[in-house]
Amino acid sequence: MKNFRNKVVVITGAASGIGRALAIEFAKRGARVAISDMNETGLARTKAKLAGSGHYSEQFDVADRKAFYRHADNVVREMGQVDVVINNAGVAVSETVENTSYEDFEWVVGINFWGVVYGTKAFLPHLKRAEEGWVVNISSLFGLIGVPTQSAYNATKFAVRGFTEALVHELAGTSTHALSVHPGGIRTNIAASARFGQDMQGNRDHDKANAAFERAARVTPEEAANTIIGAIERKQHRLLIGKDAKLLDAIQRATPAKYGAIMNKLMSVVMKTK
Repeated sequence: MKNFRNKVVVITGAASGIGRALAIEFAKRGARVAISDMNETGLARTKAKLAGSGHYSEQFDVADRKAFYRHADNVVREMGQVDVVINNAGVAVSETVENTSYEDFEWVVGINFWGVVYGTKAFLPHLKRAEEGWVVNISSLFGLIGVPTQSAYNATKFAVRGFTEALVHELAGTSTHALSVHPGGIRTNIAASARFGQDMQGNRDHDKANAAFERAARVTPEEAANTIIGAIERKQHRLLIGKDAKLLDAIQRATPAKYGAIMNKLMSVVMKTK
């Protein structure tokens, strides 16, 4: 897809971060965007930044299947078509397996995994009617490597990766495509808004852990958004964003049984607080 003018792009988790940056960039390129989030204030701020007209916004919970299907119906009714769907909404829990509550596991799985499944299945019939349709599912670097205290997040992002890669194969040879995106450290508020018990270094101070994450996150949401759009233009089906994602993916591939020790040493240096 080389030209986004008058295309309809659906983006979840658009109140901030990568979702907001994607909405702004697509609108600049002439697309009409349908944005959603649970954060109504942030959603309104995103919509106010959009170039052009004919955009649509809706507040709902992506973990609610009925609400997601209503959203799909509303988007098609209001905008007439769907060309790109980006399942971007995501949350995190930072805690050991032993201490993560079932409620926190269910919260992360509902948004990070079921939200992707619902978004894909609700919009796929509409995407198949487009001249060229795209499902873009945001996984993570943590969909490629296992990380201490990130079991819930890891589980969902690995699941998104597998789900999307299966979809890529199912859609092969058609006009509908799927892309699995694996960002490394991006300067978003996901760490600040995470349900927090401790980080991978055993630190229980959320503010301190978030400050370390912000220092480690080298890629801006705007850079990530443009990289994702470029991948759609090039018809890629797998995308790693950031030097950290590419390095740790390479280490995992080279030493799948031992990458954890190497990763922990790297992360202890990168995440070391001052």
